[in-house]
Amino acid sequence: MKKFAGFMLIAVLSLASTAQEKPDLGMIARIKDEGLNRSKVMDIAFHLTDVSGPRLTVSPGFTRAAKWAKEQLTQWGLAKADIEPWGDFGKGWEQTRCYLAMTAPYYQSLIAVPKAWTGSTPGTGIVNSELVLVMAKDTLEAMAYAGKLKDKIVMIWSPDTLRPSFEPDANRFTSEVLNLMETKGYGDDRPTPPPAVTVPRPANNMGNRSAIQRKIMEIIAKERPLMILSMSRSGTDGTLFVMSGGSWAKDAAEPPANLTLSGDDFLRLQRLAENGIRVTLETDVKTKFYTDDIKGYNVVAELPGTDPKLKEELVMVGGHLDSWHGATGATDNAAGCAVMMEAVRILKTLGVKPRRTIRIALWSGEEQGLLGSRAYVKKHFADPANMEVKPDHEKISAYYNLDNGTGRIRGIYTQGNKTIAPIFKEWLAPFADMDAATVTTGYTGGTDHQAFDRVGIPGFQFIQDEIEYDTRTHHTNMDTYDHLVPADLKQASVIVASILYQTAQRDEKLPRKDLPKAQPSGARRGM
Repeated sequence: MKKFAGFMLIAVLSLASTAQEKPDLGMIARIKDEGLNRSKVMDIAFHLTDVSGPRLTVSPGFTRAAKWAKEQLTQWGLAKADIEPWGDFGKGWEQTRCYLAMTAPYYQSLIAVPKAWTGSTPGTGIVNSELVLVMAKDTLEAMAYAGKLKDKIVMIWSPDTLRPSFEPDANRFTSEVLNLMETKGYGDDRPTPPPAVTVPRPANNMGNRSAIQRKIMEIIAKERPLMILSMSRSGTDGTLFVMSGGSWAKDAAEPPANLTLSGDDFLRLQRLAENGIRVTLETDVKTKFYTDDIKGYNVVAELPGTDPKLKEELVMVGGHLDSWHGATGATDNAAGCAVMMEAVRILKTLGVKPRRTIRIALWSGEEQGLLGSRAYVKKHFADPANMEVKPDHEKISAYYNLDNGTGRIRGIYTQGNKTIAPIFKEWLAPFADMDAATVTTGYTGGTDHQAFDRVGIPGFQFIQDEIEYDTRTHHTNMDTYDHLVPADLKQASVIVASILYQTAQRDEKLPRKDLPKAQPSGARRGM
């Protein structure tokens, strides 16, 4: 009888637990109706991209976007909307003019974008110079050019080539891949057998520049050339990937103008020069540095909780508002911010009174190493360097992040939290007809949920179809509004709003992994 009674108790507890995870289908129907039929997600994306422009951290474009986001969240009725400083970042930067063209052996305009935190060409107008091709495979050979590069336009010879793109630029996850992710726990931390979990990389064989090449670049910069030309690390058909060429530290020296060229244009100039044909270029590049305010900022706002016992607890949602500067940062990451803003708009419009407080955060400094989210976590929850937790650490149930482009949500990574997987399966069940049902125990990295996961707070990134993310838009001059997929962003907004609602209404906070050990601080490049 005692064994039978024990069995019955376990069964009852199991049923009770399962019942707690059953999603509110009536609320989900309302969320779907609002999010699919009266969506504002593309209007949000328009203001964050076309209207605000590139959003490099501490740039005027970021400030425009942050101010607009705060005002919009306030107009929707969210509480405590603020642009909150998180600490010193460094100097801001933006390009104000960029023109480059070949004038001999014939005229041809060229596709080029300045690297962030690099300088300008001298004077107030167009300057002309002969192209010098540096044929150096090591620093010793680079030293041979000492005294020969001042006021010249310089490029370092590259062995790279382009090849045709036989794979499509845009891809969605297949059912076979999603099944592997769920059944085998595949994520960024484990190699995935064919078919690959990620879409094909850009169709060429250009890899990352080696340490030797970076040393060569440093030697050339000290010669004070008029300009340095660099080849895009990836991309074809006019797409170029452009990031930083200098330091954002407040007192860092200003490097010479440094432009990233499309592979097509760079290799044409190189072939001409290495075959002894004189190449001349004209250019006018102007960039601007900002040091009046070196602080980084996050945008925050919330839907206050209403349950007397749970209202002090938190459910957080966010994405990074900063971008690189080659375009307007549409898929990286205006898309994620627009979805998260739309999700809280949906809940507010429906008059939802969450039991727990729902807080949205739009981060800065993600592209320089998750700086905004890490500073926020350190201030409010815990310092990963010593794992001394603050009182609010126990109050947060989960943080949800979106930062993998414009693609629809296909599921969620649990970051190794196996206990939580059955809960997410229940919560995603109503969205099987929207192709979102995969729960993998695998990890994914490179974005702001890691700041939370690193201190033992349940932090999650959704699985998204990558569309053109790796091949065409991620950190490129093509990352514009027109590469967003409206239907996918509407689907994502509806799912995020539902997950937020379920997390806020649940009797208990979501289960956690064991508290991690103290970790040495260290930067990780943002995505």
